[in-house]
Amino acid sequence: MPEKRPALTLALDGIPLSEHTDILREARDLGYRDLWSYEVAGRDGFTPLAQAAMVVPEMRLGIAIANVFSRGPATLAMHACALNELAPGRFSLGIGMGSPATVERWNGVPYRQLKTRMEEYLTILRGAFAGERVDFDGETVSIKGLRLEYPPQERMPIYVAALGPKMLHFAGAQGDGMITNWLGPDDMPAVMEALHGGVRAAGKDPATYEVVARLPILVDEPGDEVDTTIQRTSAAYLNVPAYANFQRWLGHAEELGPMWDAWASGDRRGSAAAVPRPLVDEIFIQGSPEERNEHIQRYYDAGVDVAVYYPVSVHPDPAVRRERVLQAIRDMAPR
Repeated sequence: MPEKRPALTLALDGIPLSEHTDILREARDLGYRDLWSYEVAGRDGFTPLAQAAMVVPEMRLGIAIANVFSRGPATLAMHACALNELAPGRFSLGIGMGSPATVERWNGVPYRQLKTRMEEYLTILRGAFAGERVDFDGETVSIKGLRLEYPPQERMPIYVAALGPKMLHFAGAQGDGMITNWLGPDDMPAVMEALHGGVRAAGKDPATYEVVARLPILVDEPGDEVDTTIQRTSAAYLNVPAYANFQRWLGHAEELGPMWDAWASGDRRGSAAAVPRPLVDEIFIQGSPEERNEHIQRYYDAGVDVAVYYPVSVHPDPAVRRERVLQAIRDMAPR
């Protein structure tokens, strides 16, 4: 059975990569064993992990997630294999689909046939990682003659990002683990049921299948700035079609309806104002270190194995933001 444990998000919010070296060593000494990166519009997901692989070779690394639209399959495979060379047996590749903004508007790639794209990338990546020559003619991608010069020496786990019931079933059946986010602890039972349906369908044991959840942690004292961040960020995320459909499936359509209606009419400010705070206060972890840990324990109890902390401060002074993020890491450390 996977061990329940906290992880840290790389790169740390508001802290330059040039300052991460000592922080990584401190995190290791505090008892953290996992580091999971992400990428949206800041740093890419692989560079911070490459740094960590060299600084803290004891720690497990993962990316949550690399987008299957914004990198070609050969490029993604090479990135993953290079990282695995730096951290042999300690790296997990998480793949996902991003959003229309990150794929179409920022990378100029058509965002279509999402599940098919994931299926095709899994097939290509697993063949390439096995050292095979890969010729593939699919619906969303066609490649010919891909053979990696440096495939991994042992099987590299591939984790699948999933939200709704179909993708959760798919992740359970096809992935070596699942990555999720933007949900409260009370939403986890529905997620686990759909996920384990796929795990069992593939003949795997749910008790050995790992679940990773990215959890935003607000480290400032309550106040107007924090409230504004919660409402604006929630409106931006929960109007992304995949996240909106996920919330509908979880049973939150009535609560979120006014927010969606305002967004659809072009009223961004009204949409943020209509964010239902009881719902998003379950998603954003806040309060004292003890209150944060109690909140996170509810995720563990509901089925999460790796809770990836994403500490955020909205203080205007970068030095204060840095110190608050680091203090939260210390306060919530495993030991």
